[in-house]
Amino acid sequence: MKHNFGAGPCILPQEVFKQAAQAVLDFNDGLSILEISHRTTEFEAVVAEADKLVKELLNVPSGYSVLFLQGGASLQFAMVPMNLLGDGQTASYLDTGVWATKALKEAKFIGNVNVVASSKDANYTFIPKDFEIPADSAYFHYTSNNTIYGTELFEVPKTNVPVVCDMSSDIMSRVIDVSQFDLIYAGAQKNVGPAGLTIAIVKNEVLGKIDRKIPSMLNYQSHIDNDSMYNTPPVFSIYVALLNLRWLKSKGGVAEIEKENKQKAEALYREIDRNPLFKGTCAVEDRSRMNICFVMENPALEKPFLKYAEEQGIVGIKGHRSVGGFRASMYNALPITSVHALIDAMQLFEEQQAKAN
Repeated sequence: MKHNFGAGPCILPQEVFKQAAQAVLDFNDGLSILEISHRTTEFEAVVAEADKLVKELLNVPSGYSVLFLQGGASLQFAMVPMNLLGDGQTASYLDTGVWATKALKEAKFIGNVNVVASSKDANYTFIPKDFEIPADSAYFHYTSNNTIYGTELFEVPKTNVPVVCDMSSDIMSRVIDVSQFDLIYAGAQKNVGPAGLTIAIVKNEVLGKIDRKIPSMLNYQSHIDNDSMYNTPPVFSIYVALLNLRWLKSKGGVAEIEKENKQKAEALYREIDRNPLFKGTCAVEDRSRMNICFVMENPALEKPFLKYAEEQGIVGIKGHRSVGGFRASMYNALPITSVHALIDAMQLFEEQQAKAN
């Protein structure tokens, strides 16, 4: 058995894989999901149900549109300012890691950017606090979970300006109040579905307030007006996302999965803090539930432990090259039994080292 802690594309439920595999062979009367027209009533029903489930699972208020887009969160880095940042205006960004940095870099091509705070000097090991968001900002942008560094924001920074959030790696993992946001976007390949799909949740009234001419494919309104079918959508990715959303609903929804995610994270952090061979890399109060980053007290033991873990069927825990060490990504579909398998490996490796010394 493999225990998949990969950061993304990542683990999905086994039943979703089976259902998706069957649909590749026969989705509708002998036709594969890969070959049906996106204009068929059958696929329109897929999009409609996926839209309904996103709204239901996140309790999306009226006045918001759910969009199924392409281009990943990386395209959203440019789409957001293109749609929301007018000439002469300034957008405010919180810099908490690589993806936040990339988002603000793209915004600078469109207009003025103000970085309200950054933890770059500390290699993004904490979330900046007590920063000011200028009241005249066109919008405030932040990344809720930082996959590379293992930090997460659980509270929405207080401001009266429109709030935009990149939730690529923690959407659907915990209860949020969508009404606190004007635009949420997320690459699907963590908790929602396979790579190739991006979800955006847009407050309708935030659009149409700038004079810029926006290319149709980069205009949120184009996709709203065409029910996410302005062009051929990522049909298979949307279908697999639908299967995964059904699975999440069957488990009791986001509130129930949040309880599981808390249990998984608490168990692994408890072992990291207990085990003398390991230590966490970021501030305790900012620890992510989705991406748990840790290193060895003795760096020379990192490769031996990685090899030992792989022998136990544990894959995907090698840390990002900018941080090193290990990263255990624990998205919704990862069972707690896999977390216990990793903890067991850490404890057995500790025993081996004690005997060797």
